[in-house]
Amino acid sequence: MDQEKIGKFIASCRKNKNITQQELAEKLGVSDRTIGNWENGRNMPDLSLFKPLCKELDITLNDLISGEKVSENKYREKLEENIINTIDYSNKKLNNRYNFIGLIFIIFGILISVTAIAIFPSESSWGSIYSVLGTIISLIGFSKFTKRLPYLKRLICNFSYFIVFVALLITIDYIGVVNIQQAPRFSLKKITGENIIYYDTPFYDVIRCNVNKDNETFKIIKNQKYDKINVDKFCE
Repeated sequence: MDQEKIGKFIASCRKNKNITQQELAEKLGVSDRTIGNWENGRNMPDLSLFKPLCKELDITLNDLISGEKVSENKYREKLEENIINTIDYSNKKLNNRYNFIGLIFIIFGILISVTAIAIFPSESSWGSIYSVLGTIISLIGFSKFTKRLPYLKRLICNFSYFIVFVALLITIDYIGVVNIQQAPRFSLKKITGENIIYYDTPFYDVIRCNVNKDNETFKIIKNQKYDKINVDKFCE
C-alpha cells in the first residue's frame, strides 16, 4: 500500500466533506495529530479504523486502500489487489510488533545479566542465578526475530545466540578473575582447603591462595582433576 498516496486521498476526502482534522479525530476517537500523520503519509490508520474512517469520508474500503476513487469497471481488479496488499500490510505490522517485543526482551535480559554481575559479589549464587535468568529472557526475545525462519534454521540461530551470550558472560567472568582478582561466578565445583579454595569452571580452574589475607592471590590453571598436593604447589 502506498502510504503517501492514501494519506493525500484521506486529506482530499476530508476537505471535500468540509471536516477539520480535529472533527474527524473526535469521531474516530484519535488525536488530530494522528490524522495529520495519516495525511502526511508518515503512518497508516490501524486496521480497526478502516471501516469507520470510510464511513466518515463516504468512501469504500477499496477506495481507501487504492488511495483513489475506483471506477466500476476496475472495481473487481482493484479489490483482489487490495486484499493481497491488506494481508501483506497486516503481516508487516504483526512482524514489527513481534520484533519490538523481541527487542525489549533482549535489552531487558542483557540488563538483568549485566546488573547481576555488577551488583552481586562474585561468590554469591544470586549473581549466577540472575545471569542465567537474563540469558533466558534475552533468548526468548531473540526467538521473536527468528519466528518466520524454517524450524531447523530457527533452532540453529537460537542455539547459536545462546552459546554466544553464555560465552560472553564467561569471558566477562574470566576478565574479572584476571584483572580484578575475584572468584569465578560460574564454577561447577568449589573445594575449600586450609587457606586455599579451588574453583572448577567449564574451561579453566582457579586456585585462590591465602584466602582473606593481605597476600591473597588468584591463579588460573588449565582444567585438571583436583589434586590437593599439586594445588598446594601453586600457592607456595
